[in-house]
Formats: sequence, structure tokens, C-alpha cells
Amino acid sequence: MFELRILGVVDLRKRYGQEQRELLKQRKYTALLAYLAAETPRGFHARDRLVAMFWPELDQEHARGALRKAVHEIRRALGPEVLPSRGDDEVGVDDYHLWCDASAFEEEYDQGHLVEAMKLYRGDLLAGFYVNDAPDFLDWLDRARTRLRDRASAAAWSLAQQEEHAEHLTVAGGWGRRAAELAPTDERMLRRVLALLDRLGDRAGAVFVYDRFAKQLKRDYGVEPSLDTKALLRQVRERGGNQPSDR
Repeated sequence: MFELRILGVVDLRKRYGQEQRELLKQRKYTALLAYLAAETPRGFHARDRLVAMFWPELDQEHARGALRKAVHEIRRALGPEVLPSRGDDEVGVDDYHLWCDASAFEEEYDQGHLVEAMKLYRGDLLAGFYVNDAPDFLDWLDRARTRLRDRASAAAWSLAQQEEHAEHLTVAGGWGRRAAELAPTDERMLRRVLALLDRLGDRAGAVFVYDRFAKQLKRDYGVEPSLDTKALLRQVRERGGNQPSDR
């Protein structure tokens, strides 16, 4: 079995074995493998869709040839069983022979195994990864990154609530801060986390989370948090014995 890790740093290796560096040097091959392993719903994918996504600059004949070469090289490196075909028009990933952290994360999340899911979520999907001449793939990647990040934030927030209920306050605060970090422009999540940290007595942590959010919002969109959020922060500061902030 091979392991493909695409949450955070990209890594492909035989389980307990050597990294498949030569294959990873081919960015379109890596992108194709990641797409087949992480796309939902799981299963086979039409070759026509794949050639349009990864080789839009080529005519149909040459694009299909490029896909055949990519599939051949992946099978040569990992074994033919990793990329099974269904007829002449579809190809997919056999997850018995290729384990992928992104698909495993979603399986754990869907089954309610949130701690196990968060152990797998080590960063954005294909963080810092880019391929030329494949705008449809990059659009997919942006959507998939957002979906996985949102699910990770939701998992962290659920864990924060569970730990608060169990009176594991330090752990609850850590999960709350993680939830906010994973939702850097979600003001609703920010207010939830500020209220949680306030209840836990971690008002310095609440101010830190707010300041990080406000800076990113200003940098990315040129706006400030809402008046409701500023009012909540003032209340937190006042309970902590600090002067209210108008940021």
C-alpha cells in the first residue's frame, strides 16, 4: 500500500518505505493523483472530464494521449492496481492500494471521530501547490480546500464544546483557538470562540484571537470587524480588567 498525504506538505511513499520523489516531481501527475484520491463522491472519473481539467490547451487527441501517459507513469511507479479502469472511458483510485489523508479525514469526520480527523488535518489541501495551464483544476482545488478547512474548523469547534462540557477547560480553549484559526474570515465563528474563551477566563487569549482576525480581515478585504464583534471584545476586556478596545 502507498500513502498519499496532501493535507499540508505533499508526500507520497510506500507505507513504511521510501518517498516516490520522481513521481512527485511531475506536478500534473501529482495533481491528477490527488484529484482522483480526494474528489467526492469517491469512485471512477470520466476520462473526458480529466483531459478537459488537466490539458485544456491540447486538442482531444493529444489531451487523451497526455492522460494515457500520466496514468501509465503513475501505474509504473505505484503499480497497476492503484489506478483501476472501468471500461475505456473511466479511471479511479483503489483506496485499498492507495491511502490518502484527505479522504481519510473526511471518513473520520463523517463517522464522528473528530479527534482522529483532526490528527489527519495538518494544513490546507495541497498547500502552496500550483500547476500551469489547468484553471479548472485550480478552481476545484480552491473549492476543495475551502470545504476541508470548513469541516476541520467545525470539528475543532465541536471538540471545544465537548471539552468545555467535560470541564477540560485548557483543552477546550485550545480547540476553540484552533477553530478560529481555521476560519480566519468567519466572524460568526470568531464570536463563538471569543465567548468561549471569556467563559473559560482566558481573556488574553480572546484578545489575541480577535487581533489576529482583525489584522487578516483588514489585510485581505480592507474592512474591520462588525460593531457587534467589537462590542463583544469590549465586554471581554472589561471583565478582564483592561480598557475597552475600539479596533
